[in-house]
Amino acid sequence: MTPISRATAWMTALTVTMLARLSPPDDEDRDRGDVPGWVMITVMTAIVVIALLAVFREQVINAVQNAFQSVTGAG
Repeated sequence: MTPISRATAWMTALTVTMLARLSPPDDEDRDRGDVPGWVMITVMTAIVVIALLAVFREQVINAVQNAFQSVTGAG
């Protein structure tokens, strides 16, 4: 086997392996979703909410109290 045919065979095998790993599986697990991704998004959203509440605590409390007062008619 010549070096060029060896390299061609190696590249072909590598390409087939990479395509097999990148293509979606044919079983029913395709519709399951990306659970770790959703967990990360939920945790990051909670961190942003906590950070905003830490900075704007008084403004948020006042806004919520004003909203409740306007709904109940006490204000």
